[in-house]
Amino acid sequence: MKTHYSVLIVGGGQAGLSVSYYLKQRNLDHLIFEQHQVAHSWQDKRWDSFCLVTPNWQCQLPGFPYQGDDPHGFMVKSEIVNYVRAYAKSFDAPVQEGVEVTRVQQSGDRFTVTTSLGEFTADQVVIAAGGYHKPRIPRSAERLPRSMHQIHSSQYRNSEQLPEGDVMIVGTGQSGCQIAEDLHLAGRRVHLCVGSAPRSPRRYRGKDVVDWLDQMGYYDMPIDEHPQKETVRHRTNHYLTGRDGGREIDLRQFATEGMQLYGRLQDIDRDRLYFKPDLKQNLDGADAVAESIKATVDRFIEQHQLDIPPEAPYCPIWEPTVDPTAVAIADSNIRSVIWSTGYHTNFRWIEVPVFDGQGYPCHDRGVTAVKGMYFIGLPWLYTWGSGRFSGVARDAQYIADHLLTKRKFQSPLLERINEMAIGS
Repeated sequence: MKTHYSVLIVGGGQAGLSVSYYLKQRNLDHLIFEQHQVAHSWQDKRWDSFCLVTPNWQCQLPGFPYQGDDPHGFMVKSEIVNYVRAYAKSFDAPVQEGVEVTRVQQSGDRFTVTTSLGEFTADQVVIAAGGYHKPRIPRSAERLPRSMHQIHSSQYRNSEQLPEGDVMIVGTGQSGCQIAEDLHLAGRRVHLCVGSAPRSPRRYRGKDVVDWLDQMGYYDMPIDEHPQKETVRHRTNHYLTGRDGGREIDLRQFATEGMQLYGRLQDIDRDRLYFKPDLKQNLDGADAVAESIKATVDRFIEQHQLDIPPEAPYCPIWEPTVDPTAVAIADSNIRSVIWSTGYHTNFRWIEVPVFDGQGYPCHDRGVTAVKGMYFIGLPWLYTWGSGRFSGVARDAQYIADHLLTKRKFQSPLLERINEMAIGS
């Protein structure tokens, strides 16, 4: 195979594939390196009952929108994997699977990409490796008893993989809350450390909230118009679920059914766990966000004079009587801990000066200050949907347009014609 391409794409997920789709339309030679297999993260880093939290109609990969018979349903794990893999096949994406990229360097006016398949060069490079690379587990985990079974949320598959006994989950983002629900429904006793993650209503005033937000234009809002600006990139996602047709996740309801809730995990002293006294504060904060979303919908309905019946505000069905601040592990029967504490980014293999002090790539809509280097698939790269099926097409087309206009002429004849035009 040849070793020089106009464009090399690192990452064969939905983002890298979407860029490839537009490059194929424009006949720009390129190659995708995928370390594992297409749809690897969906297949191997999600639990068995995983499903989308956004409706199927939002699956809008370029040239491959959702065509199933349940647009308002939520794809389960196997359907998501099939959707992404079918997409790659639909336009014969030039993917090299099982190829690890270990180094990207700038070499003059080209880029050198070192891989497990050998060394390649390119005029331009697109990094489509996402932003969730290394599981984040606090060092305090080392202080738990050796007998404690510990995994990151990306390793969780189902309740049967865990030893008998209670399970503690640290973190209440989307993964933490959905895994807590999965274990709760499987009959396991769950201890959940509740953080400040916001929650979202599922349906409100006759529609899925996603439908309302789409109608209000929220998903088209660019990051520079968002009230939180660039800080929104690092915010925890709202928790809710698409399971069994979609529903809200109300941690207070789980508490009435036997789930033990705590505030944030603060410290570990081998046989004891210590928590911050902020459980009520965090539950109230999550509810306030959900109610603020409803209020936004209410204003939209009123402004457009829509004839839709109002709904009563949310009324908490459970309140913590005390904030538990310590638990003896032996007394609690906790035998497993699932760390739903997110990921670190790891772009150390990219030896090009495009990063800030935290290792995050500096870019404007994925375009960096280094000519020929681009990023795609990062959360809030440009809009809410940038890292999702719903909005990656817009980013991919924008970057593909840049790649096309910045490409170098490969034909000596075309180069000579260009030089003559400049000279005249």
